[in-house]
Amino acid sequence: MIQLRDTLDYKTNEMTLVSNEQAVIIRTERGLTIAGTRITLYDVMDYLKEEYPQKFIGTMLSITDKQLIAALSYIDAHRVEVETEYQNVLKEAEELQQYYKQENHNLITKITTKPPEPGTEEIRAKLIAERAKFESQT
Repeated sequence: MIQLRDTLDYKTNEMTLVSNEQAVIIRTERGLTIAGTRITLYDVMDYLKEEYPQKFIGTMLSITDKQLIAALSYIDAHRVEVETEYQNVLKEAEELQQYYKQENHNLITKITTKPPEPGTEEIRAKLIAERAKFESQT
């Protein structure tokens, strides 16, 4: 059985969840992260918000059951803090998406209106047909 407890690292003033004296949830420049991975608790939150089963979340994120349990336990124990940070992450991601959409608008317009290079007409016609087929299915 995994025993989890909160501990405050007085050197860094960071709260981590430890299991068998090893940090499981750590704070990195990316935010609250599962130790030894690049998976943040915000990645886990994305799946939780969509109500995916735990086994699916672990598989999709390529983490162990122990890591997933630690992440879920940390989220439950620090719900307000994690939710607040998660909302900030979502807001920043939306702002970045809008920024790059505006920044790249002219470039995307230029690329999409550029005539096809000679010799690529056949493949472009296939791509257009596949796109139309795909869009008619959705």
